[in-house]
Amino acid sequence: MKIVKITERLSVAAQPVPGDFDAFAGQGYGAVVNVRPDAEEPGQMGSAAERAAACKAGLSYGFVPVTGSTITEPDIRAFQRALSAADGPALVHCRSGTRALTLHALGEVLDGRMKREDLAAFGRGFGFDLSGAVRWLDSEAARIPLVKGFHEGRTGSVQYVVTDPATKRCAIIDPVHDFDEKSGSTATTHADAILAYVAEQDLSVAWILDTHPHADHFSAAQYLKRKTGARTATGAHIVDVQKLWKTIYDWPELETDGSQWDRLFAEGDSFELGALTGRVMYSPGHTLASVTYVVGDAAFIHDTVFMPDSGTARADFPGGSAKALWNSIQRILALPDETRLFTGHDYEPGGRHPKWESTVAEQKRGNAHLVDMTGERFVALREARDRSLPMPKLILHALQVNIRGGRLPEPDGSGRRYLKFPLDALPGAAW
Repeated sequence: MKIVKITERLSVAAQPVPGDFDAFAGQGYGAVVNVRPDAEEPGQMGSAAERAAACKAGLSYGFVPVTGSTITEPDIRAFQRALSAADGPALVHCRSGTRALTLHALGEVLDGRMKREDLAAFGRGFGFDLSGAVRWLDSEAARIPLVKGFHEGRTGSVQYVVTDPATKRCAIIDPVHDFDEKSGSTATTHADAILAYVAEQDLSVAWILDTHPHADHFSAAQYLKRKTGARTATGAHIVDVQKLWKTIYDWPELETDGSQWDRLFAEGDSFELGALTGRVMYSPGHTLASVTYVVGDAAFIHDTVFMPDSGTARADFPGGSAKALWNSIQRILALPDETRLFTGHDYEPGGRHPKWESTVAEQKRGNAHLVDMTGERFVALREARDRSLPMPKLILHALQVNIRGGRLPEPDGSGRRYLKFPLDALPGAAW
């Protein structure tokens, strides 16, 4: 097969076959990185088989699947990390080599080592057409708002900073307050990374927004409010969740009026983000209180739809509803096809890198839970799937923090904080 050497650390090629991997090792490569999604065409060697062949040949293996029309900046950064982690020169492949070189070239431009106007000539010098990379840069420059995602690996959660580039006013969405259930330790490592980004970009935080009361991590909304002075907000139906969990926790002193946030959003409400106006869509199903935030061409869709290879979110928590989730998803899919969708979690199926950005068109075209699906079939599929899932390991820990806007329990006289959660409160949960 033809291999094109780009740098001392990077070569690109087309799709390999099983017998090629020993040859790669013999030629001095230390790693293979596959940037081609599985099942693009019949007979294609998939990522699992490639990983096995690479391991047998003594090569490390990375999987960063992209298509030419759906590349995002996180994909480019994941590609760069895969090359940095390689033990020796890396051979990167797709179907023809073009996507592999495109990811490399875009990273060079984003990091200031290459100019946009030099891309076409750079590609031609190696026999590739990089006009798609030029179009990607032009499209990215025109997108408003700017969105930065932060993936938190312990829980698979994705936090966002969404910014109006004209005014540098931003909102932080679904921030994580670190918690280790084994030791009872708390930390603000991931929230501090967001603050560092805000400072580095010279941003002003206008809002700290929760899409819903999370069941798998603590919210850092209160911590970030103390640090920035920004207003906090969530959906108005949080009061229904508070009332539900007040009973579950036997918590008579819990205030159930939503006063733990500065603002409660109802369906159709709006908020200002610099020169941009965000709007709120009530999107229950995963929880009673879930909302979607739409700012410009970006929609923050939390635990409704995941990436197309991961389907949709569960709907079996107290107050959840698969039927309501289906209806919420249909409203999201009614947004313009080019709308960018930013999901709340990614669990890296198949060993690929974390991904969190798609479009309405991609979801319609490729999400197995949605393509050619009816509401009745979806509810049956979702409910059957949910019956097999254990509850999130932090649900009873997290809800008592998150229904209070991310406030940790008040300290006792000794200054120590305690969580309290009931036994046998979630009957029928899978073990």
